[in-house]
Amino acid sequence: MSDVDDSRSAGVPRITWGQEGYAAWMGLALAEAGRAAGSGDVPIGAVVIGPGGDVVGRGRNVREERADPTGHAEVVALREAGETLGEWRLEGCTLVVTLEPCAMCAGASVLARVDRIVFGAWDEKAGACGSVWDLPRDRRALHRPEVVGGVREEECGRLLLDFFRPRRLDAHVSGESWPPEGP
Repeated sequence: MSDVDDSRSAGVPRITWGQEGYAAWMGLALAEAGRAAGSGDVPIGAVVIGPGGDVVGRGRNVREERADPTGHAEVVALREAGETLGEWRLEGCTLVVTLEPCAMCAGASVLARVDRIVFGAWDEKAGACGSVWDLPRDRRALHRPEVVGGVREEECGRLLLDFFRPRRLDAHVSGESWPPEGP
């Protein structure tokens, strides 16, 4: 059986779970990440896939655009999924995101009770799904979603590198540090 069923009228193929499905859904998250970069935010995108394989939430980083410290792609997508499903418990859902979730987003995913977290690039500085911390698999957690990392990793990582490279070069030329230091 194929992982893709193109007969859906909504224009988004219904994809079953597995590496091919994860890669296809990551394409939707990458599209959201591109929208974030277009508005000056860090290019991270996310989608929440419902139990039936439909997209029930989409999100992109909006911290700069909305001056919202919680405006991470995952949180935006989880909120939309809750609204779409009329339920805060997102059991049976999968969060697909271009970068390994931070502590806030991994915690939100655990508390939302998603079944699975699928991410692209690893975040060696702030990742909370295995790199720095491992919140979803902490034995003390009340809910432990499955975690799948490295899906379209190179493509997801390249998007971030391409976003930050000119900013770091500009900061270096001007003598500033990047990222900017706090007060």
